[in-house]
Amino acid sequence: MALTFEKVKLKSQSRLKGLHPVVEAATVALIERCYARGVNIVITQGLRTIAEQNALYAQGRTKPGKIVTNAKGGTSYHNFGLAIDFALLLPDGKQVSWDLKRDGDGDKVADWTEVVQEAKALGFEWGGDFVSIKDAPHFQMTFGLKTSQLRAGKEPTAAQVKAAYAKIDRCKEADEVKKDVPVSVIVDGKKVADGVADNGVTYTPARAVAEALGAKVDYDAKTKTMTITSKGDN
Repeated sequence: MALTFEKVKLKSQSRLKGLHPVVEAATVALIERCYARGVNIVITQGLRTIAEQNALYAQGRTKPGKIVTNAKGGTSYHNFGLAIDFALLLPDGKQVSWDLKRDGDGDKVADWTEVVQEAKALGFEWGGDFVSIKDAPHFQMTFGLKTSQLRAGKEPTAAQVKAAYAKIDRCKEADEVKKDVPVSVIVDGKKVADGVADNGVTYTPARAVAEALGAKVDYDAKTKTMTITSKGDN
């Protein structure tokens, strides 16, 4: 059974806490836009404490493991709620993948690439573009601020926040334009109706489809109920 958007979103809910409000809004939009493209993601990291950052920095240096960051505690945008990490959520809703080449939705575009495209459209910077250490699961919104400025208490200006929200809203407006894509409904090789597709769901006249399949359709205007009786029950 396909995962619903609410179930996919719930997987990341706890890791949205502590994010800057505009980053949280962009993250929720990212999850939703990826879902609409047939790619489910889960946020694996949001706000990270200084202690957590230092522990991560120690990996590959004073602790076993591979070096994954050059940022000490207080020098990562995660420490200020301005960054997220993600993974691909597999169909069972439990396992995740960091396979950059996976094409789970079979559209011949790597799922990871689709996520990056959506994130950049929403205003995120991608860690895969970093020069020193590539960080493919990482997205951030810096608002042009250095971490030293953030440590000193500087925050994004009201104008910057407004512009970031506006970018998210423009993406939503673009989605609205893409909605209601006309589709043809074909039953047993014959076109029986026109419909529209919206976020992966096709809407078409029930009567036309049911009758094309030999079913009987009745509508009760009083109760606003449509009853479809299959051919075998007629």
